Parts: sequence; C-alpha cells; structure tokens
Amino acid sequence: MPELSIGEYSLVYNLFSFTFATMFASFIFFVLARMQLTPRYRMAMVMSAIVVAVAGYHYFRIFESWEAAYVLQDGVYVASGQPFNDAYRYVDWLLTVPLLVAELIAVMTLAKGSGWLTARLAGAAALMVILGYPGEIATDVSARALWGFLSTIPFVYIVYTLWTELGPAIERQPGTVKVLLRNTRLLLLATWGFYPIVYLLPIVGVTGSTALIAIQVGYCIADVAAKCGYGVMIYAIARAKMTANNESVMDSADTALMPTPA
Repeated sequence: MPELSIGEYSLVYNLFSFTFATMFASFIFFVLARMQLTPRYRMAMVMSAIVVAVAGYHYFRIFESWEAAYVLQDGVYVASGQPFNDAYRYVDWLLTVPLLVAELIAVMTLAKGSGWLTARLAGAAALMVILGYPGEIATDVSARALWGFLSTIPFVYIVYTLWTELGPAIERQPGTVKVLLRNTRLLLLATWGFYPIVYLLPIVGVTGSTALIAIQVGYCIADVAAKCGYGVMIYAIARAKMTANNESVMDSADTALMPTPA
C-alpha cells in the first residue's frame, strides 16, 4: 500500500462513506417505490433493491478494510500491515452485475424469449467479472492486460445483444418509454465502459498513490451511477409504461381483491 497524504486518504475514506450512504438510501427508495408500481413491474424494482443492498453491504466492508489498512504517522498515512481487501468489489459485481441486465429485461415485460435472453446476458455479465478479477490482483502488467482483454469479450457480447436483440423491442415501445429505455441502455454502456478505463490505469503507467486513488474514486463513481442511478431509471421506465398503458396501482389492487368466480 503506497503512502498517502491526509487529503488523499480522506478523499477515498469520505467517498466510501458517501457511496455506502447512497446505496442505503437507494434501497429504502426502491423498497417504497415498489408499491407505486403494478405487479408486473415490481420484480424489476425488487432486483434494484437487491442490487443496492448487496453493494451497500460490500461498501461497508470495503470502508472497514480501508480504515484498517492505514495508520496516521508523522502527518501522513502509511500501511498498517493489514491488507486492503479490494476483492469485496468483485464479489459485489459477481452478484449485482447480472441483476442489472435482468432488471432491464424485466421492466420491458417481453412476451417471448425473455428467460433465455436474461440467462445469456446474466451469464456473460458474470463471466466478465470472473475474468477481470485475476488481472485486478496481478502484479505483472502483461497478465493484467491479458485478463482485461478476455474480460472484454463477454462485455462486447452484452453490448452487441443489447443493441441487436433488444433494439427492435425498444423501438416498439411508446414514445416516452422508448426514450427512457434508450437512455438507460446508454447509461449501462457508459458506466460499464468506465470500469475498463480505471482497470487500464496501471497498464498505461499510472502507479503508486495516484493509481490507488484514481481506481477507488473511479469505481465508486461508476458504482453509484450503475446501481443507484440505473435503478431510478428502471423505476421511471415502469411508471412511463404504466402511464402509456393507462395502468394504475389502484386498478391492480381492485382487480386482486375481486372474488374468484365459483
């Protein structure tokens, strides 16, 4: 662990705290917002709540690990001898990244083939994370580059599928829903595309405290956008679809309460 100034250490410390708080607040919002949706859209919101709950737990553990990894000595933060466990991120991503693509498909309420499509995209998302981890912990730049390249293959497959297979389904949606789905798909691409940029920093020669700070700050920003911001977009899509289809929560509640014919 490189030596850090008070400002560098505090930047990461405070950003971990902010990210954990944002995940926690998003969880509360998604749980409450679920009841503002009709039943067929609620599963997407449940998945959003699970994503930020899992991420919030892991950010709390990352926060604890960061705090234990450094001690203040003579006005600077030096390694305490306790390892900083950044593997929590990959455990988090392995659980949450497949759910992110599943959310998008769930909120679209596709009539046919959605199960197989979700399985393919979720599997590719999990493979992307699994292949990226060996490079993250590699000390050799060439090994990091190799695993980064392998991890990019399922990422490209996901992007290709989102544009070629989901594209026609998106174009058939009502006006506002179509725009929101396009923007959500772009948000997914932009946030996921940010991770490889951060991943490449040591490969292009950014090392020491600069690399450590940039990686931690970059991953935090990307995670907030990819999980909290994305979940809000999923909620907005569901509400827009309800409006377009003249659906209301009260109507669905009334239907559920109707007696079943004998």
